[in-house]
Amino acid sequence: MIDPDTYQTIREPASGHFRDRGSKFLGFAYPVTTEEQIREHLAVLRKQYHDAHHHCYAWVLGPDRSRYRINDDGEPSGSAGKPIHGQILSRNLTDLLVVVVRYFGGTKLGIPGLIRAYRTAAGEALENAAVTTRTVTASIQVRCGYQQMNEVMHIIKDQNLTISQNHFEEECLWTVLVKKSHLQEMLARFNDHHGIHAIILNPVNEAY
Repeated sequence: MIDPDTYQTIREPASGHFRDRGSKFLGFAYPVTTEEQIREHLAVLRKQYHDAHHHCYAWVLGPDRSRYRINDDGEPSGSAGKPIHGQILSRNLTDLLVVVVRYFGGTKLGIPGLIRAYRTAAGEALENAAVTTRTVTASIQVRCGYQQMNEVMHIIKDQNLTISQNHFEEECLWTVLVKKSHLQEMLARFNDHHGIHAIILNPVNEAY
């Protein structure tokens, strides 16, 4: 059964390679959370392997894998980026960039050969990567007077919630992380108590 509160990505960069009829395919996998990070990794690879013929890639972002892009970088349409993307999806991974750098060996591989080569190089990089599970959470801000502090702490402890921030002056203020699927339930539990006020700060975070 799929847990709606978790998703998988890789812990750190990994690499792999594949050769076919003189052509060399270098696969690189990177954990990423923003498009800016993706652009930075691509810029580094293009500089490091500036003499390569192609830098093909696919990336997927977000716990629901709704943001993605594929790029064939001059290879025939669907022969490079799509099989790379397929390797990411087949492993149920996200927040991930996979790049395959190709050095042409002088012999054309044909569409089936290219698909196999890019799929294999991407798969090798992902096989060498350490997979990690992350939790999808939301931030709730809880505010109350000192009279209600013990009740708030009881809820936090009873529900095993993570406190990301707290502040105590004229009143008590916490920011707690709640699993996405429990968000409305926890919001109601806090607000059901007189003198305790809870609001959603942001809809989705990632807790490691």
